[in-house]
Amino acid sequence: MTSTWTEPANTPLALLLLGQGTDPASERGVDCPGDLPAPSDPDLVARATAAKAALGDRVFVLGHHYQRDEVIQFADVTGDSFKLAREAAARPDAEFIVFCGVHFMAESADILTTSAQKVVLPDLAAGCSMADMAVLGQVETAWDQFTDLGIEGDIVPVTYMNSSADIKGFVGRNGGVVCTSSNAKRALDWAFEQGQKVFFLPDQHLGRNTAVLEMGLTLDDCVLYDPHKPNGGLTAEQLRDAKMILWRGHCSVHGRFTVESVREVRERVPGVNVIVHPECRHEVVRAADQVGSTEYIIKALEAAPAGSAWAVGTELNLVRRMALEHPDKRIMFLDRAVCYCSTMNRIDLPHLVWALEELVAGRVPNQITVDPDTAKYARVALDQMLALP
Repeated sequence: MTSTWTEPANTPLALLLLGQGTDPASERGVDCPGDLPAPSDPDLVARATAAKAALGDRVFVLGHHYQRDEVIQFADVTGDSFKLAREAAARPDAEFIVFCGVHFMAESADILTTSAQKVVLPDLAAGCSMADMAVLGQVETAWDQFTDLGIEGDIVPVTYMNSSADIKGFVGRNGGVVCTSSNAKRALDWAFEQGQKVFFLPDQHLGRNTAVLEMGLTLDDCVLYDPHKPNGGLTAEQLRDAKMILWRGHCSVHGRFTVESVREVRERVPGVNVIVHPECRHEVVRAADQVGSTEYIIKALEAAPAGSAWAVGTELNLVRRMALEHPDKRIMFLDRAVCYCSTMNRIDLPHLVWALEELVAGRVPNQITVDPDTAKYARVALDQMLALP
């Protein structure tokens, strides 16, 4: 059985989600400096190819799974955020790391690479709404509250890879660890060996899903800390009793999926397998057949038998790419509406061409740097993750 990819219907938000225009609410909210090539320029592919060839081994291009195909074709390595940061660190001879992803990913690459290497983000407006939801000042205020209650010594902070460098630095300073969607359980197991409670940043859904579905905790063991409410919207008793203090953050893409999406696709496609990312809401994950990281989803679809049907709850660029790569399977987007990551889609071929041609000309555009003190403690938290059993 073969299938043809059908693009989900556009919504009024579609143009913004395609990365066109300026999004003042994005992580950096800025336009890219310089003169970008026109998106309609028929020579863009040739220009990118020529610039990359001119740079040779001096440049290493990383492409996140959620990037557009027009960008992915020039990536030396594709993967999730942590895999790409590790790949950057494994290329010490590459003078330039061009990170086709979002800002926090480029920060992690800068932390893990040498001081001689320069990390470039083709568009500074490529941020992450989830990372923006945990602001250092707010997190420090919450920690001060825990200290005032006398529970700070019982709490181990754990931050998802999808967080800013200063949040990773905060976690490193306070004896915590970074996690990914694929090793969150291992990170939480380690954290509970160090203390009685976990302060999980910034994605409430990954924290809740891992704690309840993989570790045997209950929903009552988890409380949601809202930085926009006095004392996080929680009583002293709730904070003292909780085992998981979840930050009120989420992914704007994965948060769109609903139980209704799952119900609708099951009615429409009998026998469909529903597979979702653990950044999805708890009730969606419970309604799905499988849940796992981006890499898990890719491997599951690759191993699936021909003729099987799959509804996938993650970013559209990846789902579409998998559908086109596996025409013998029926792979579809879980929701009928378009669901691009708007800031990830800021990185397009014109921005990549501009960045590469600037490097050829001897100019380093949009270099991402993390201050030494923040990088030191963020590296502590990242190294702790690497040391997890």
